[in-house]
Amino acid sequence: MHEQLTDWWNGVSLRTKITGVTVLLVTLGLLVAGAGTMTVLRNYLSTVVDQRITQSAASVTGVSGTDTSCNPMVDPDRFYFAVLNVKGTIICDNNRDSLSPQLNNLNIESVLKLDGSTFTVWDAAHNAQWRVVALPVTDTNSGGAILTVVVGENLNDNNSIINQFLVIFLGFGLSVIILGAALTRILVTSTFSPLKEVEITAAAIAEGDFSQRLPGSTPNTEVGRLNRSLNTMLGRIDRAFADRARTIDQMRRFVGDASHELRTPLVSVRGYAELYRMGALQKPEEVGQAMERIEKEAIRMGELVEDLLELARIDEAKPLHLAPVDLLPIAQDAALDAMASAPDRIVTVFLSAPTHDGGALEDARMIDPPNLATGPIAFAGAQLARLRARRSRTEAGSTATMGQASGDQADEVILTVPAVVQAEENKIRQVVTNLMGNALRFTPEGSPIELGVQVDTRRGVATLDIVDHGEGIPPQIREKIFQRFWRADSSRTRETGGSGLGLSIVSAIMAAHKGDVTVLETPGGGATFRLTLPLLTHNN
Repeated sequence: MHEQLTDWWNGVSLRTKITGVTVLLVTLGLLVAGAGTMTVLRNYLSTVVDQRITQSAASVTGVSGTDTSCNPMVDPDRFYFAVLNVKGTIICDNNRDSLSPQLNNLNIESVLKLDGSTFTVWDAAHNAQWRVVALPVTDTNSGGAILTVVVGENLNDNNSIINQFLVIFLGFGLSVIILGAALTRILVTSTFSPLKEVEITAAAIAEGDFSQRLPGSTPNTEVGRLNRSLNTMLGRIDRAFADRARTIDQMRRFVGDASHELRTPLVSVRGYAELYRMGALQKPEEVGQAMERIEKEAIRMGELVEDLLELARIDEAKPLHLAPVDLLPIAQDAALDAMASAPDRIVTVFLSAPTHDGGALEDARMIDPPNLATGPIAFAGAQLARLRARRSRTEAGSTATMGQASGDQADEVILTVPAVVQAEENKIRQVVTNLMGNALRFTPEGSPIELGVQVDTRRGVATLDIVDHGEGIPPQIREKIFQRFWRADSSRTRETGGSGLGLSIVSAIMAAHKGDVTVLETPGGGATFRLTLPLLTHNN
C-alpha cells in the first residue's frame, strides 16, 4: 500500500503537487480559524446568557411554597422561572408546555453542590437547549423551609447565531479555497513556464540538437540562475564535443602524417637493401653510396621518432623541473651556436630597457655585434670571452649593460629588472634552438638574425624575440604553423624543411611553461617569433 501511494505521488506532476499542497494548507488554515472563531463566539454568547440568568435569579425574593401561581418575578417572555421543593418537585413555573426545560433530579442536595453554577439542559422533546441556574432560597411562609428557585433562558438565539456564522464562514471559506486553487494554479503555471522551456530544450538536446540554448530569464531568480548554469554547462559540453572531434581529427591527421613521414625513408632503405640483395650494386663506391643513403635515412627516421617521443612526453603533462632561468645567456649562447654553424651570417643580441608597453626592438641596444673581419674562428673565441664576462656581470649585479661596439664611449642602458623566469632551462634552450634552426633554414644565406630580450614590468613578463629577414610568414598561416606535421610546402620534399614537428614542439613547451609563442611581422620583411614567459617575481 505504501509503495502504491509512493508511486502514485511520484507520478503526479510538480504543478499539481504544489497546487494540491497549497490548497490543502489553505483549507486546513480555514478550518482551524473557523473552529477557533466558532468556539470563542459560543463561549462569549454563553457567558452573556449566564450573566443575565444569574442576575435575574439573584433578584428573586419573597418566594412562598404555598403559592402555586408563581406570580411573575422575571420577564416571562425572556426567562423561564420555576420554584422547586427540597425533593426537586416543581411547585410552580411560568411555562408548563413541552418547551420547558427538564429539571429532573434537581433536589436540594444537587442544588447545593452546584453552588450557583449555570448548566445546560434539554426540553422534553429534546429539540431546544436551555441555560439554567438553580439557587436555594428560604420559604417566607413556612418558617425557614428551603426552596429552589430556577431561572433559565432558551439558547435558540445563540444557536441560530452560531449556525448563521457557520453558514457564512463555509460560504466564504469555499470561495477562498476555490479562488486560491485557481490563483495558485495560474501562478504556478506562470512561474514554471521557464521550466517548460527547459523541458523542451532538454528534449531537443536529447534528440541530438546540441545547438539549443535556454532563453534568458531574470538572473536573480532560481529559474534564471538555473538557465544560466545550464547554458554554461551546455556550452562546456559543446566545446568538449568540439574539442573531442578536433582531437580525433588531429589524431587521424597525425597518424596519417606520421605514416607518410616514416614511409618515405623506409621505402628508400628498403630500395637500397633490395638493390644490394639482387646484386645490382657491384662496385664498392656504389655500395658505399647506398650505405650512406641508408644511414642518412635512418638518421632522419631517428630524428622524427625523437620528435614524436618529445611531443608524447609533453602531452603526458609530466611536472617540469622548474628553476630560475635568465633569458639573456640563452640568447647569447644561441647566437654563438648560430654563428658557429653559419659563419656567413651576422647574429646580433639586443637588450631593451624595462618598458610598460612591450617595448620596441628598434629602441634597444646591441650587445657587441660580430666583427667578421677577423674570421669566424677568431671571432667566436673573442665573442665567447666577451659574452662570458658580460654574463658574469649580469649574474652578479642583476643588471645588464649594453653598448655600441663601434667605439669605447658606448651608450649604456641598464636593465634594472633581469629577464629571469621560472622554467626548465633545457626546454627553453630547445625552444630557442628550434626557432634558430628554423630561421637558418628558411632565410637566404648571409641574411642577418637578431635575438631580442625584453622585460615588461607592467604585464610581469619577459620576452625573447628571434628576428629573421627572409620572406616572412603570411598572416593567414601564422596559427597553422604550430600544428603538428603542418608545413607551408605541401609537396613534402626534404629540401624545403623538416617533418613539421619543430614548431609544434615549441608551442607545446611554451604552453607547459604557461607562456606562449607568437609570430610578428618584422619591419622591412621577415618574421619575428616572440617567446613570452612570466617573470620570476610575478610567479612568486
